[in-house]
Amino acid sequence: MTVHRSHRVAGALVGSAVGDALGAPFGFGPPGAFSARFPRPARGVRTEMCGGGPLGWAPGEFTGDTRTALLVAGSLVERGGLDEADVVDRLRARHAAGTGSLVRTTPAAVRFAREGREATVDAARRLSALTSADPSAGEGCAVLHELLRVALDGGDPLAAVPSALAAVAPAHRRRAAAVLDPGWTPADATGPDGAVWPTLGSAVWALRQGGGFEAVLRRVVDLGGHTGTGAAVAGGLAGAVHGMAGIPMRWSSAVHGRVPGPGDRVWRSADLQELAAALDGRPGVPYERGVIPRLGPREVVPGIWAGNLDGARTSAADFAVLSLCRLGEPFPHEVHRQAHLADDEHNADVDAVLADVLDDLAALRADGRRVLVHCHGGASRTGLVLRGWLVREEGLGVEEATARVAGRWEHLGLWNESFTAALHRLATRCGQDPSTRTTV
Repeated sequence: MTVHRSHRVAGALVGSAVGDALGAPFGFGPPGAFSARFPRPARGVRTEMCGGGPLGWAPGEFTGDTRTALLVAGSLVERGGLDEADVVDRLRARHAAGTGSLVRTTPAAVRFAREGREATVDAARRLSALTSADPSAGEGCAVLHELLRVALDGGDPLAAVPSALAAVAPAHRRRAAAVLDPGWTPADATGPDGAVWPTLGSAVWALRQGGGFEAVLRRVVDLGGHTGTGAAVAGGLAGAVHGMAGIPMRWSSAVHGRVPGPGDRVWRSADLQELAAALDGRPGVPYERGVIPRLGPREVVPGIWAGNLDGARTSAADFAVLSLCRLGEPFPHEVHRQAHLADDEHNADVDAVLADVLDDLAALRADGRRVLVHCHGGASRTGLVLRGWLVREEGLGVEEATARVAGRWEHLGLWNESFTAALHRLATRCGQDPSTRTTV
């Protein structure tokens, strides 16, 4: 299924912040430090969102790169477009203009993408000029804006590189063409680490190597140097390509940070998604948890518990909670992860989200944690994960897994046919014969 634009928009903004938080602790370190520390995905209680680094960031905390991007985003939304004076006032008054223009341009790319190529390229140059006297920086921002515009519209940003280069001012086109050439690698970089063209070139190079969001970010952070900046740029681009569901939930759930100014508060993934929607011209839907009877927690599978929203929210603190629905604020539990999964037919890739959830669930169980799985009503999405666990880990067929869960959790909901179809695909990948199964 094609990734919906709203998923791409959210993925761009959240992906940029995730890249910043993931890469910052490895800043100015040697190449390969990330993979040396995390040779394989860290899905248990401790993840790659490790914190630390030269400034002692908390795990998942984004840096000044994202803070400045969000200041720009706030101005774009509140002023209804690019008001240069307002942007400068916000950056100057909050002492946040120290980073380069490329790393904070993703929100503007989202805001102007719907107005077409000329508008987004023009906005990139104008925004860059506010804090960078070098016109080369503006040209780099213009290229990134165009690649993001194409990705947000569902196109291939790599295929759009030639047309993006055509928009670059002639004086800078040769340099741009060199770093965006398919044969270029970060080893060919000639500018200073963290400069516009090597940073943009590295992001495009990482995307061109293939794989999902996680693979792109690993490549960029492993380059060393300005890892937070490079990963923020690459994360925005990869997030626009793969959508919100493509970002591992162990990363998106952890990302957070404070933005200076009025209403000082901690920003998290849900806030970034709401801001992304506003930048894209869609009104944010206020979070309403509603009034529902508390269900659970109840152990449905050994070591795995089920509940609904209130059952999970008020559960014992030692649970590792996997949330499958939208939340206003995270729970106080030490381990709390949130998957991007809607209870409708419009999930871009149910298979990938389910695999991500099941992999984290397995790692948390291996860490000795009781795991609590829940969605708003504790019915359909919760049932998808419980049934998926039995199919993948115990080799049950879809029908048998469904009966097992229903026998322990009478709130199981079976109305979402796309979920059942995903379970059948999972069973096939696990080696089961599809001809022996019936649709439930």
